[in-house]
Amino acid sequence: MACKGHQVSWYVILLTILTTISLQILSNMSNELGDFLSGVDGEGREGPQYSMNEGGLTEDEMRSCIRIMVLACMILGLGMIRASFKTILCIQSECLVILGAAAIWAAMHYTLGKKPYGYRGLGDVFVFIFFGLVPVVGGYFVCSHQIDFSTLIPGAAIGLFSVGVLNVNNIRDMKSDAANRVTVPLKLGEHRAKIYHTILITGGWVLMLLYTVLFTAGWTPYLFIITLPLYAKHLAGVWKRSGRELDPMLPMLVISTFIFALLAGTGYILQ
Repeated sequence: MACKGHQVSWYVILLTILTTISLQILSNMSNELGDFLSGVDGEGREGPQYSMNEGGLTEDEMRSCIRIMVLACMILGLGMIRASFKTILCIQSECLVILGAAAIWAAMHYTLGKKPYGYRGLGDVFVFIFFGLVPVVGGYFVCSHQIDFSTLIPGAAIGLFSVGVLNVNNIRDMKSDAANRVTVPLKLGEHRAKIYHTILITGGWVLMLLYTVLFTAGWTPYLFIITLPLYAKHLAGVWKRSGRELDPMLPMLVISTFIFALLAGTGYILQ
């Protein structure tokens, strides 16, 4: 979206992508450690086993990995801001530094800390914000130096798909989660959680179509429609499966959303 109307340096794009990947890795590592310490990833866990459960990494080794990733997020994030705005000492840069610090905190405290928000049914809210609104709207601002409120629409769409990934994970793990944490599927029950999941996926599509109709021209911005069969297959699979049978539905939604975003972005540039 930023490249559509602005000249964006390739190294700003590269640093933005690397910062995002580092935050994702930090989130995954912190989540694994938090679940391990709380006992959520015990023998009754429905999903695939992680490295700590299999003895691949000790607790101290995982903590060291997390420290390294925090440092990587800080270096890459500051480098991204410096490359874009040429200085850290301006109001735009300082706001982004604060936002970056919040993203690091959110990545770590889903299951870590004294009161992890992921164990209190707040994971959906934070995922929507930090996997949808922040990367899309914030990434646009980093690349264009402008705030465009229309980007909240595709940001919300990607946020809904991201919450969908979390929701499938939580539906799968309802039995093992019941004794240790509170999740939206545990509050709703499996059937209503699947209705909620359908609303998330449908809502994401409605928002992206709305944005494309209102703010783009031509046919290329509609390239993401190619992924519709993948989402339809995903939803059908979620409704038919339970427990460990839901495992394939997680990567299917992740990959579908990744392709969806690439096609949408490519379509905006080509229009």
